[in-house]
Amino acid sequence: MPSARPGPRSIVVATTNPHKVAEIQAIFALRGLAGVGLLTLAEVRGFPFKEPDEIGSNFEENATVKALAYSAATGLACLADDSGIEIDSLEGRPGVISSHYFSDGRTDGAAATMSREERDAANNQRVMRELEGVAPERRGARFVCTMVLAAAGRDRDVPRVRCTARGTFEGRIGLGSEVPRGSNGFGYDPLFLAAPDFARTSAELSPEEKNARSHRAHAAMQIASWLGANAATLA
Repeated sequence: MPSARPGPRSIVVATTNPHKVAEIQAIFALRGLAGVGLLTLAEVRGFPFKEPDEIGSNFEENATVKALAYSAATGLACLADDSGIEIDSLEGRPGVISSHYFSDGRTDGAAATMSREERDAANNQRVMRELEGVAPERRGARFVCTMVLAAAGRDRDVPRVRCTARGTFEGRIGLGSEVPRGSNGFGYDPLFLAAPDFARTSAELSPEEKNARSHRAHAAMQIASWLGANAATLA
């Protein structure tokens, strides 16, 4: 049984992480959307659902795959995101394989047995190794989040994507003498010096600061604005 009852304005978020849902819900409330109920996948009858293969070549394609798959599986409107980091001097890598950059995107074998903390450390080590000797002005980077909102429905042949939003968080990767620093983040946060002053890493920002400036927050604000005028089209 779900722990929350889906209502006429319910949207399932393509995650089992209640903290991510709470973060998005808070942003929606700031935009006057407190009446839109957000659910995790685990709160919907029928969970666990088959996880779709994320085979897209960019963030938007992967987010679209998830939004359409989970809206079809649940019969509810679905909000999905895909995110990662792009580093200019690495020609945009790690990009869509940010979470498994150390293994070139592979999630099987040894990668499947590693903890999140171990993967983060391996990813960070590879990035710092590849940027060794690169000057600060050439270490520009950005976190990217693309969110896709799909309407309710189980018919995969009916186009259901209603809104796509992209948010970025600009900065650069610090030198080996500067980073890693900070304990408030995860992933590449301890390496990422936030623009415009590059004085603190993303992991040194308070949760409130990060939520106001982050790539995910910027994308969620765009989705919230769209919902304010178009929520009825999700049914």
